[in-house]
Amino acid sequence: MTTAMRDVPRSGNRNERQGAAIVVGASLAGLMTALALSHAGVDVTMLERSAAAPRARKGAALGGVSEGLLSRITRSRHSRAGSTPLSSVAPGVQSWMAVHARLRAAVDADPYIKLRPHTLVRSVDQDADSAWVITSDQQTFRGDVVIGADGHGSVVRVGVAPDKPDATFAGYLIWLGLTNESSLASSHRLPRDVDILSGDEDYLLGYSLPGPDGSVTPGSRQVGWAWYDAKHNDLLRETGSVVGNVVHRSLTSADIPEATFRELADKAKNLWPSPWREAILDCIERRAVIGTPIAEYVPDKLVNGRLALVGDAAHVPTPMTGSGFSASLHDAESIAAAVSEAMGATPMAQALRGYERERLHSVRSMVQSGQQFSRSFASAAA
Repeated sequence: MTTAMRDVPRSGNRNERQGAAIVVGASLAGLMTALALSHAGVDVTMLERSAAAPRARKGAALGGVSEGLLSRITRSRHSRAGSTPLSSVAPGVQSWMAVHARLRAAVDADPYIKLRPHTLVRSVDQDADSAWVITSDQQTFRGDVVIGADGHGSVVRVGVAPDKPDATFAGYLIWLGLTNESSLASSHRLPRDVDILSGDEDYLLGYSLPGPDGSVTPGSRQVGWAWYDAKHNDLLRETGSVVGNVVHRSLTSADIPEATFRELADKAKNLWPSPWREAILDCIERRAVIGTPIAEYVPDKLVNGRLALVGDAAHVPTPMTGSGFSASLHDAESIAAAVSEAMGATPMAQALRGYERERLHSVRSMVQSGQQFSRSFASAAA
């Protein structure tokens, strides 16, 4: 995939820096946005409710990610932060965890970004001169702009689009698993590309990823899979993963009944070929399976005054589009350019409206294209 990038004004001298941004959320979109803002001369405070990458992302893969794209957004800071360049097995496919680690290392190495973990944002507000967030322990963090990168359940979205605050359940989940290639029979050769399979109204994506140490040597890689399933929505509602039409959380292994594990194992034996069948059975045997309900959100707006949204806080497509990372990267570069413009003579609200004009049509189209798949898939299993 070729991803066009835009140049953002750069400033590395503290005396030349101006403005302060609050970024809520330290997932991929938040990390990229913080880096782009810092490159543009804006100091950044990041607020993240957890301390580490979410377990629900383990085994997830990203398409369209290259060393060139990450080197651009990180400015090759990986060499100083101790991480290594990405090594792709299937073309353009990378481990979500590896990409997150790379971006996080760049943020940790940036003196103009302060990341505060274990900080839960409860509300956002603004006036003519600033925007701010209030946390669960009643701390207030104030800046020239507040940017929500806090995912599909975004708190900042309530301040941007109070009449449309929630992403909606798409009608299915994805079972995710990850195993070591060495756990599979040596005769099971992994395909070079992502395998996309269908069976009994379900879909399966199978992919190879670099090993935990980054190795791409056959036998030392990891094998990931994503099983699209629209037949376990009752389980999602029984466990509180989906309430009404809103996704609240993923299913962990503790949430999944033994009967469901047995059902998935039986289906895997009948539906999926090697090596994916063996990879799925290995994960089920280890109870190393996560169920992620899929949400979607088509935005009507991306900004409100000094409040703005990026990434999954702004637009939530089905993973089947394969466009989430690219869209979040474009968001990061575009909003950094807008905030940089606002540090000059342009009022912040006006500059952010320019970001919205640049990005809104594209991200709406992206989500809507995925909704065609979601509606067809969910209705077929109903």
